[in-house]
Amino acid sequence: MSTADRILLILHVGFAIFTLGPLTAATMSTPRYIRARNTEVLRYLRLVTRIYGVGALGVFLFGLFLAEGQFDQVWLSASMTLFIVAVVLLVVIERDQRKAISKLSGGSHHGKPGKPAKGDAELLVDTRAEQSRVAALSGIVAVLWLVILVLMFWH
Repeated sequence: MSTADRILLILHVGFAIFTLGPLTAATMSTPRYIRARNTEVLRYLRLVTRIYGVGALGVFLFGLFLAEGQFDQVWLSASMTLFIVAVVLLVVIERDQRKAISKLSGGSHHGKPGKPAKGDAELLVDTRAEQSRVAALSGIVAVLWLVILVLMFWH
């Protein structure tokens, strides 16, 4: 392994450690704060999801450079495909975080013009879809990261 390859491997693993962990923690914490109707923390978790989601693309890019065009290996193609699926799911999670923040902000403080502010029970029902979807998808994304990890070391 050349020095350049070692540097790429260090960057690849470093990006994986320092982006995927916080990203997974942020997405998996989101349902709890939707349930608690804490928009301040939800805004922060959405920001963390966006920043670390973009940073996670570094894992993919350094992995591509490490592959050195050997895309005919099944484990590598499968890992890349699963990573792309995880990124698409993260986009859906970020969208649901945004929708939950919007619903909670608009409903808990002033409601729509001409309509009374929503009650607690109505807000809970209103955000249940986002809460459930984020919980399910963040669990799936975490499992995808683990499957990719196994594929990296199993080959």
